[in-house]
Amino acid sequence: MATAISTAGLTKYYGPVIGVEDLSLEVERGEVFGFLGANGAGKTTTIRLLLDLLRPTRGSARVLGADCHRESRQTRRSIGYLPGELPVYPDLTAADYLSFLASVDGRAVAPAYLERLLARFDISAVDLRRRLRDQSHGMRRKIGIVQALMTRAPVVILDEPTAGLDPIMVQAFRETIADLTRDGGVTVFLSSHVLSEVEMTCDRVGLIRGGRLVTAGTVDDLRRKSPRRVTIRFSRDVGASVPGLPHTTVLSATPRTWILEVAGPTGAIVGAIASLPVEDVEIEGFRLEEYVLKLYSPCES
Repeated sequence: MATAISTAGLTKYYGPVIGVEDLSLEVERGEVFGFLGANGAGKTTTIRLLLDLLRPTRGSARVLGADCHRESRQTRRSIGYLPGELPVYPDLTAADYLSFLASVDGRAVAPAYLERLLARFDISAVDLRRRLRDQSHGMRRKIGIVQALMTRAPVVILDEPTAGLDPIMVQAFRETIADLTRDGGVTVFLSSHVLSEVEMTCDRVGLIRGGRLVTAGTVDDLRRKSPRRVTIRFSRDVGASVPGLPHTTVLSATPRTWILEVAGPTGAIVGAIASLPVEDVEIEGFRLEEYVLKLYSPCES
Protein backbone atom coordinates (compact mmCIF):
# COMPACT_ATOMS: atom_id res chain seq x y z
CA MET A 1 0.00 0.00 0.00
CA ALA A 2 1.22 3.53 -0.80
CA THR A 3 2.59 5.73 1.95
CA ALA A 4 0.78 8.93 2.91
CA ILE A 5 3.12 10.22 5.64
CA SER A 6 6.72 9.19 6.18
CA THR A 7 9.58 10.46 8.29
CA ALA A 8 13.22 9.35 8.21
CA GLY A 9 15.53 10.23 11.09
CA LEU A 10 13.41 13.31 11.76
CA THR A 11 15.06 15.35 14.51
CA LYS A 12 14.36 18.72 16.08
CA TYR A 13 16.42 20.19 18.91
CA TYR A 14 15.50 23.33 20.83
CA GLY A 15 19.02 24.11 22.00
CA PRO A 16 19.84 21.32 24.48
CA VAL A 17 16.19 20.17 24.62
CA ILE A 18 15.02 17.28 22.44
CA GLY A 19 11.82 17.98 20.54
CA VAL A 20 11.95 14.79 18.49
CA GLU A 21 14.97 12.63 17.71
CA ASP A 22 15.55 10.09 14.94
CA LEU A 23 11.82 9.68 14.37
CA SER A 24 11.16 7.24 11.53
CA LEU A 25 7.62 6.12 10.81
CA GLU A 26 5.27 5.43 7.93
CA VAL A 27 1.52 5.99 7.75
CA GLU A 28 -0.23 4.19 4.92
CA ARG A 29 -2.82 5.84 2.72
CA GLY A 30 -6.36 5.36 3.96
CA GLU A 31 -5.49 4.44 7.54
CA VAL A 32 -6.21 6.21 10.82
CA PHE A 33 -2.98 6.55 12.77
CA GLY A 34 -3.05 7.52 16.44
CA PHE A 35 0.03 9.38 17.68
CA LEU A 36 0.26 9.05 21.45
CA GLY A 37 2.42 10.46 24.19
CA ALA A 38 2.46 12.56 27.32
CA ASN A 39 2.61 16.34 27.28
CA GLY A 40 6.03 17.38 26.00
CA ALA A 41 6.73 13.98 24.41
CA GLY A 42 7.08 15.44 20.92
CA LYS A 43 3.63 15.03 19.36
CA THR A 44 3.01 18.68 18.53
CA THR A 45 6.62 19.17 17.39
CA THR A 46 6.17 16.29 14.93
CA ILE A 47 2.94 17.78 13.60
CA ARG A 48 4.55 21.19 13.15
CA LEU A 49 7.45 19.62 11.27
CA LEU A 50 4.98 17.90 8.93
CA LEU A 51 3.33 21.27 8.29
CA ASP A 52 6.70 23.04 7.87
CA LEU A 53 5.84 25.36 10.75
CA LEU A 54 9.17 24.20 12.19
CA ARG A 55 12.34 23.28 10.33
CA PRO A 56 14.10 20.05 11.29
CA THR A 57 17.58 19.93 12.74
CA ARG A 58 18.14 16.89 10.54
CA GLY A 59 16.16 14.16 8.83
CA SER A 60 13.18 14.49 6.54
CA ALA A 61 9.40 14.26 6.40
CA ARG A 62 7.15 13.61 3.40
CA VAL A 63 3.41 13.85 2.77
CA LEU A 64 2.10 12.02 -0.31
CA GLY A 65 5.68 11.81 -1.56
CA ALA A 66 6.41 15.54 -1.34
CA ASP A 67 9.12 16.84 0.97
CA CYS A 68 7.50 18.84 3.78
CA HIS A 69 10.31 21.40 3.81
CA ARG A 70 11.42 21.71 0.18
CA GLU A 71 7.88 21.39 -1.21
CA SER A 72 6.08 23.08 1.65
CA ARG A 73 3.27 24.71 -0.33
CA GLN A 74 2.44 21.48 -2.10
CA THR A 75 2.27 19.46 1.10
CA ARG A 76 0.16 22.05 2.91
CA ARG A 77 -2.38 22.04 0.09
CA SER A 78 -2.88 18.31 0.62
CA ILE A 79 -3.48 18.60 4.39
CA GLY A 80 -6.51 19.51 6.47
CA TYR A 81 -5.29 20.61 9.90
CA LEU A 82 -6.87 21.04 13.33
CA PRO A 83 -4.40 22.52 15.84
CA GLY A 84 -4.62 21.81 19.55
CA GLU A 85 -5.50 25.45 20.12
CA LEU A 86 -7.55 26.87 17.27
CA PRO A 87 -6.59 30.43 16.28
CA VAL A 88 -9.73 32.48 16.77
CA TYR A 89 -10.69 35.88 15.39
CA PRO A 90 -13.16 36.80 18.15
CA ASP A 91 -15.14 39.41 16.21
CA LEU A 92 -15.89 37.10 13.27
CA THR A 93 -19.01 35.01 13.18
CA ALA A 94 -18.54 31.27 12.75
CA ALA A 95 -19.80 31.52 9.16
CA ASP A 96 -17.40 34.37 8.35
CA TYR A 97 -14.57 32.45 9.98
CA LEU A 98 -15.15 29.40 7.79
CA SER A 99 -15.45 31.59 4.69
CA PHE A 100 -12.25 33.44 5.59
CA LEU A 101 -10.29 30.20 6.05
CA ALA A 102 -11.63 28.82 2.77
CA SER A 103 -10.56 31.99 0.91
CA VAL A 104 -7.08 31.96 2.48
CA ASP A 105 -6.67 28.27 1.72
CA GLY A 106 -7.75 28.64 -1.89
CA ARG A 107 -9.22 25.14 -2.12
CA ALA A 108 -12.81 24.68 -3.17
CA VAL A 109 -15.39 23.88 -0.49
CA ALA A 110 -18.43 22.04 -1.78
CA PRO A 111 -21.53 23.69 -0.21
CA ALA A 112 -23.42 20.40 0.09
CA TYR A 113 -20.51 18.70 1.85
CA LEU A 114 -20.09 21.64 4.21
CA GLU A 115 -23.79 21.48 5.06
CA ARG A 116 -23.46 17.79 5.88
CA LEU A 117 -20.56 18.48 8.22
CA LEU A 118 -22.41 21.29 9.95
CA ALA A 119 -25.46 19.09 10.41
CA ARG A 120 -23.44 16.15 11.72
CA PHE A 121 -21.76 18.32 14.34
CA ASP A 122 -25.01 20.07 15.22
CA ILE A 123 -23.87 23.55 14.18
CA SER A 124 -27.06 25.46 13.43
CA ALA A 125 -27.70 28.60 11.43
CA VAL A 126 -27.98 30.47 14.73
CA ASP A 127 -24.55 29.16 15.80
CA LEU A 128 -23.05 30.28 12.48
CA ARG A 129 -24.31 33.84 13.07
CA ARG A 130 -22.78 34.11 16.53
CA ARG A 131 -19.38 35.72 17.02
CA LEU A 132 -16.59 33.34 17.95
CA ARG A 133 -15.93 35.13 21.23
CA ASP A 134 -19.46 34.19 22.30
CA GLN A 135 -19.12 30.51 21.40
CA SER A 136 -18.46 27.82 24.00
CA HIS A 137 -15.21 25.85 23.94
CA GLY A 138 -17.04 22.79 22.63
CA MET A 139 -18.67 24.76 19.81
CA ARG A 140 -15.33 26.29 18.80
CA ARG A 141 -13.87 22.79 18.74
CA LYS A 142 -16.65 21.59 16.44
CA ILE A 143 -16.09 24.56 14.14
CA GLY A 144 -12.39 23.68 14.12
CA ILE A 145 -13.11 20.10 13.07
CA VAL A 146 -15.37 21.35 10.27
CA GLN A 147 -12.71 23.72 8.93
CA ALA A 148 -10.13 20.91 8.94
CA LEU A 149 -12.41 18.61 6.94
CA MET A 150 -14.35 20.97 4.67
CA THR A 151 -11.81 20.99 1.79
CA ARG A 152 -11.81 17.16 1.70
CA ALA A 153 -8.02 17.06 1.86
CA PRO A 154 -6.43 13.64 1.24
CA VAL A 155 -4.46 13.90 4.51
CA VAL A 156 -6.04 15.15 7.73
CA ILE A 157 -3.92 15.99 10.78
CA LEU A 158 -5.91 16.46 13.99
CA ASP A 159 -4.41 17.53 17.31
CA GLU A 160 -6.66 16.52 20.23
CA PRO A 161 -9.83 16.60 18.08
CA THR A 162 -12.31 15.42 20.73
CA ALA A 163 -11.10 17.60 23.60
CA GLY A 164 -14.14 19.39 25.03
CA LEU A 165 -16.72 17.45 23.00
CA ASP A 166 -19.70 15.78 24.65
CA PRO A 167 -20.28 12.03 24.10
CA ILE A 168 -22.80 12.61 21.29
CA MET A 169 -20.31 14.73 19.36
CA VAL A 170 -17.51 12.24 20.04
CA GLN A 171 -19.70 9.63 18.36
CA ALA A 172 -20.33 12.03 15.48
CA PHE A 173 -16.59 12.51 15.13
CA ARG A 174 -16.01 8.76 15.12
CA GLU A 175 -18.65 8.26 12.41
CA THR A 176 -17.14 11.06 10.33
CA ILE A 177 -13.68 9.51 10.47
CA ALA A 178 -15.13 6.15 9.47
CA ASP A 179 -16.86 7.77 6.48
CA LEU A 180 -13.69 9.60 5.41
CA THR A 181 -11.54 6.48 5.40
CA ARG A 182 -14.09 3.94 4.18
CA ASP A 183 -12.86 3.94 0.57
CA GLY A 184 -9.19 4.45 1.46
CA GLY A 185 -9.08 7.93 -0.03
CA VAL A 186 -8.28 9.89 3.13
CA THR A 187 -5.50 9.37 5.67
CA VAL A 188 -6.02 10.58 9.24
CA PHE A 189 -3.12 11.33 11.60
CA LEU A 190 -4.44 12.21 15.03
CA SER A 191 -2.94 13.01 18.38
CA SER A 192 -5.06 12.39 21.45
CA HIS A 193 -4.94 11.82 25.19
CA VAL A 194 -8.28 10.00 25.11
CA LEU A 195 -6.85 6.51 24.74
CA SER A 196 -10.19 4.72 24.77
CA GLU A 197 -11.18 6.85 21.78
CA VAL A 198 -7.92 6.05 20.00
CA GLU A 199 -8.45 2.35 20.62
CA MET A 200 -11.89 2.48 18.98
CA THR A 201 -10.97 4.82 16.12
CA CYS A 202 -7.42 4.05 14.97
CA ASP A 203 -6.07 1.28 12.75
CA ARG A 204 -2.53 1.73 14.09
CA VAL A 205 -0.90 3.68 16.87
CA GLY A 206 2.57 5.00 17.59
CA LEU A 207 3.84 5.96 21.03
CA ILE A 208 6.42 8.70 21.45
CA ARG A 209 8.35 9.29 24.68
CA GLY A 210 11.05 11.87 25.22
CA GLY A 211 10.99 12.70 21.53
CA ARG A 212 11.67 9.12 20.44
CA LEU A 213 9.30 6.57 18.96
CA VAL A 214 8.88 3.76 21.50
CA THR A 215 6.57 1.44 19.59
CA ALA A 216 4.19 1.38 16.64
CA GLY A 217 1.73 -1.21 15.42
CA THR A 218 -1.90 -2.11 15.02
CA VAL A 219 -4.08 -2.19 18.11
CA ASP A 220 -4.43 -5.95 17.53
CA ASP A 221 -0.63 -6.31 17.46
CA LEU A 222 -0.34 -4.47 20.75
CA ARG A 223 -3.15 -6.57 22.20
CA ARG A 224 -1.32 -9.78 21.32
CA LYS A 225 1.97 -8.54 22.78
CA SER A 226 0.45 -7.08 25.94
CA PRO A 227 0.39 -9.26 29.09
CA ARG A 228 -3.06 -10.10 30.41
CA ARG A 229 -4.11 -10.52 33.99
CA VAL A 230 -5.72 -13.89 34.71
CA THR A 231 -7.52 -14.50 38.02
CA ILE A 232 -8.34 -18.12 38.88
CA ARG A 233 -10.64 -18.91 41.80
CA PHE A 234 -11.05 -22.40 43.23
CA SER A 235 -13.98 -23.97 45.08
CA ARG A 236 -11.65 -25.43 47.71
CA ASP A 237 -8.04 -25.02 48.82
CA VAL A 238 -5.47 -26.13 46.25
CA GLY A 239 -2.39 -24.53 47.79
CA ALA A 240 -0.49 -21.40 47.00
CA SER A 241 2.22 -23.07 44.91
CA VAL A 242 1.59 -22.23 41.25
CA PRO A 243 3.22 -24.59 38.73
CA GLY A 244 5.81 -23.06 36.44
CA LEU A 245 4.19 -21.92 33.20
CA PRO A 246 5.77 -20.29 30.12
CA HIS A 247 5.48 -16.50 29.81
CA THR A 248 3.65 -16.33 33.14
CA THR A 249 4.35 -14.23 36.22
CA VAL A 250 2.64 -14.94 39.53
CA LEU A 251 1.31 -11.66 40.93
CA SER A 252 -0.25 -13.25 44.00
CA ALA A 253 -1.34 -16.71 45.14
CA THR A 254 -3.49 -17.96 48.02
CA PRO A 255 -4.90 -21.48 48.45
CA ARG A 256 -8.13 -20.43 46.71
CA THR A 257 -7.09 -17.59 44.35
CA TRP A 258 -4.23 -17.24 41.90
CA ILE A 259 -3.59 -13.98 40.07
CA LEU A 260 -1.26 -14.34 37.11
CA GLU A 261 0.12 -12.11 34.37
CA VAL A 262 0.37 -13.93 31.06
CA ALA A 263 2.28 -12.72 28.01
CA GLY A 264 1.02 -14.90 25.19
CA PRO A 265 -1.57 -17.65 24.71
CA THR A 266 -3.42 -18.90 27.78
CA GLY A 267 -3.64 -22.51 26.60
CA ALA A 268 -0.87 -23.70 28.92
CA ILE A 269 -2.79 -22.35 31.92
CA VAL A 270 -5.95 -24.17 30.85
CA GLY A 271 -4.02 -27.42 30.75
CA ALA A 272 -2.36 -26.80 34.11
CA ILE A 273 -5.63 -26.23 35.96
CA ALA A 274 -7.76 -28.79 34.12
CA SER A 275 -7.68 -31.27 37.02
CA LEU A 276 -8.20 -28.64 39.75
CA PRO A 277 -11.55 -27.58 41.27
CA VAL A 278 -11.85 -24.35 39.29
CA GLU A 279 -14.78 -22.16 40.28
CA ASP A 280 -14.14 -19.20 38.00
CA VAL A 281 -11.54 -17.80 35.58
CA GLU A 282 -11.42 -14.08 34.80
CA ILE A 283 -9.23 -12.73 32.00
CA GLU A 284 -8.98 -8.95 31.88
CA GLY A 285 -9.27 -7.53 28.38
CA PHE A 286 -6.62 -5.39 26.73
CA ARG A 287 -6.76 -1.71 27.58
CA LEU A 288 -4.61 0.68 25.58
CA GLU A 289 -4.46 3.06 28.54
CA GLU A 290 -2.81 0.45 30.76
CA TYR A 291 -0.41 -0.53 27.99
CA VAL A 292 0.69 3.09 27.51
CA LEU A 293 1.09 3.67 31.25
CA LYS A 294 3.36 0.63 31.51
CA LEU A 295 5.55 1.92 28.69
CA TYR A 296 5.79 5.29 30.39
CA SER A 297 6.46 3.99 33.91
CA PRO A 298 10.26 3.54 33.48
CA CYS A 299 10.47 7.17 32.41
CA GLU A 300 8.68 8.30 35.55
CA SER A 301 10.72 6.27 38.01
